[in-house]
Amino acid sequence: MDWKRIAAFTLAAALVLPGLSTGALAADATDRAQSAQNAIEQALNYGGATSIQYALWEDGEITMTGHAGTFSRTENRALTDGDLYGIGSVSKIYTTAAVLRLVEEGKVDLDAPVTDYLTDFTMADPRYTDITVEMLLDHSSGLMGDSTRSAFLFGDADPSATDELLERLSSQRLKADPGAYSVYCNDGFTLAELVVEAVSGQSFTDFVREELLTPAGLTDTYTPADEFDTDRLARIYLGDDTRPLPADTLNIIGAGGIYATASDLASFGGALCEPGLLEQDSLDGMAADHAVDGIWPADSEDDILAYGLGWDSVHMYPFNQNGIQALVKGGDSLYYHAGLIVLPEYDMAVAVLSSGGVSTYNQLAGVQILTNALAEEGVIVRSGTALPASQPAALPASELEKAGTYGGLGSVMTVSFEGNEMVLTAAAALGGTVQRLTYYNDGSYRDPSNSVLVKLVKESDGHLYFYQKSYTTLPGLPSICQAEYVLERMEPNPISDEVAQVWQARSSKVYLPLNEKYTSQLYTAASNLFMNVAVLPECPGYAAVYRITGADEAVQYLTIPGNGSRNGSDFSFSTGEDGLEYLTASGYVCVESAAAKPIYIGDGASCTIQPDGYARWFQVGSAAGATVTFTATGNGAAYVYNADGSLSSSMYLYGENTVSLPEGGWIVFAGDPGATLQIQRQ
Repeated sequence: MDWKRIAAFTLAAALVLPGLSTGALAADATDRAQSAQNAIEQALNYGGATSIQYALWEDGEITMTGHAGTFSRTENRALTDGDLYGIGSVSKIYTTAAVLRLVEEGKVDLDAPVTDYLTDFTMADPRYTDITVEMLLDHSSGLMGDSTRSAFLFGDADPSATDELLERLSSQRLKADPGAYSVYCNDGFTLAELVVEAVSGQSFTDFVREELLTPAGLTDTYTPADEFDTDRLARIYLGDDTRPLPADTLNIIGAGGIYATASDLASFGGALCEPGLLEQDSLDGMAADHAVDGIWPADSEDDILAYGLGWDSVHMYPFNQNGIQALVKGGDSLYYHAGLIVLPEYDMAVAVLSSGGVSTYNQLAGVQILTNALAEEGVIVRSGTALPASQPAALPASELEKAGTYGGLGSVMTVSFEGNEMVLTAAAALGGTVQRLTYYNDGSYRDPSNSVLVKLVKESDGHLYFYQKSYTTLPGLPSICQAEYVLERMEPNPISDEVAQVWQARSSKVYLPLNEKYTSQLYTAASNLFMNVAVLPECPGYAAVYRITGADEAVQYLTIPGNGSRNGSDFSFSTGEDGLEYLTASGYVCVESAAAKPIYIGDGASCTIQPDGYARWFQVGSAAGATVTFTATGNGAAYVYNADGSLSSSMYLYGENTVSLPEGGWIVFAGDPGATLQIQRQ
């Protein structure tokens, strides 16, 4: 669930280095170890990572490793190749392999309904019985998104996010017919994790270790359910703070919870190059292009997404332009970032892991490392980054019918036409910026530098999609292509004046989550927690990009494949006995901010978590400037925020019990039922 306000959409601009190609970089490299080091340092710098680590696997062994950055901002401790990192969503490759092991044993059929293996799996939508196991692995299940409440925790291996998934899904609908299109979905892989457990009779962690890690000789791969030395984890930080955070703990293990060294991860990728750990049929199935089976852009060969089973892409650019199949999976938690690339035909795999940073940059560093390794074998990888040749042309009348308001994740803009130009106007609340693109005779629109190509495409489902293609090159790293649907036209949705007034009044409110665990990573900033459901004049009948269906309901509207409609939800509002308005979405229960009363810090001040387990919210109010000491009884913790939403202090993260309350700030106390917070003014 996205707790942030929607933000403006900006067309990507390509930064092209004349005469530079990935092939040229590889061919000129005289020391590939130094080139690899340069690449990971560039990835570290662009992403602002604290540390980064890589490993290259070739023909059965690790041939190169390296690292950059610092293990810790305060400890006198060297960074090593044996440090552990969270690999985030690269964990999905392990989940896929685990399911395929069960397929090979005849215990699971990829074409069988998930309900054959999870008999307690039900949803408030009869179509759920059409979801097959394969659809979980290629993101085409039609599930709404991520039911990940209390899944991203600090130093807390609480499995409830996975254990309670079936209960959460039981009240949800699907946002699409199963198999209609692929859009990234963590819940699908958590369901796959549950399938592995139900069929094998083992915990997911035990099955993965017994069937995958041990046979592959991997001894530096763990999950939160394992007992291991967490002091080996590369330190993570909140912004520029020098104090390390507790361990990054993702308890949806099959979707993103595994830890590893780069050497172990690269070796696992290497084990997927040829039969051994899995049979050839399984490897072929993983590497097949599944995204094209549903709604998908026609011109997307070079895009960063082309889903296989588990893989983000099964024909990664620029290798695909050179007749080389490259399989890639990226992973991003809030604090760790990972990239795994496998070249099955050449028995090569590379892993790049970082604390902080961005997985895309890690992957680009991996591309450079593999390009250098191929060059040593006489294989030169070249990349074509130019958009196809075309010329400006008169605008056909048929294009005028595609005008309207288009929305996407964090994006709302109006498309109109003047002469032979498309005029893109961001929603006024999002800045109101205007961009103009010229129509070309291949049916595209392009920016003045001819670096971005846009088309308005009517798909087989009858919906209009905003397609964008561009190539971007960062100095010192290979180029990357994005060729995807990023927006969808928001069709008219008439509502009554009475309903519109209700939503307009609601638009000015902020809602605070009540049922997130006190160890949650969401508490690192109020901006993660505060939710606003904006009503924009550019799209009447919608709350942001959610279609209003009544005074108290709005439903997921977007159907953009790839990444464009992930993490969907339906909104439901109700009024409690206390007269306050409550919002329920994606398993979260939120209350309007009017519930946060000024905190009392006089004699005997305290608050207790009630049997419903809901967090207690307060405004600092007139207590600003006062110094107080918090003492918690039971499992709970208080977080204090500045007026701008940044974290001021935390009992749980930093052991800060005595704090100065900031002007205009907020306080939340979360914990188990019965937990009590004593507040004493100093």
